[in-house]
Amino acid sequence: MARREKNDVQRVRAESERARLYAARTDWHQGQIHRRILDNTIAGVVGGLIVVGAIASQSVHASVFAPEPEPTNTSTPGPLENPFSGLFSGGAPAQ
Repeated sequence: MARREKNDVQRVRAESERARLYAARTDWHQGQIHRRILDNTIAGVVGGLIVVGAIASQSVHASVFAPEPEPTNTSTPGPLENPFSGLFSGGAPAQ
C-alpha cells in the first residue's frame, strides 16, 4: 500500500508541474500575441504619419518654391516662300 501511495503522490506532483508549465506557456503565448498586436498597431500609425508628413512636405515645398513664369521675347517668322510654287504652275521655275 505504501508503494501505491508514493506513486500517487509522485503522479499528482508531476501532473501539477505539467499544469503549472502549461499555464505559464499559455500566459507567455497570450502575452506574445498581445505584444504583436500592439507592435503592429504602433508600426501602422507611425508609417501612416510618415506618409502624411511626406505628402504635406511635398505640397508645401511645391507651393512655396514654385517658379514664377517669366515672359520671353519671341520673334514671329514671316511667311515662308513655298519651294514648290513653280512646279505646278505650268510655267518656268522662278529664279
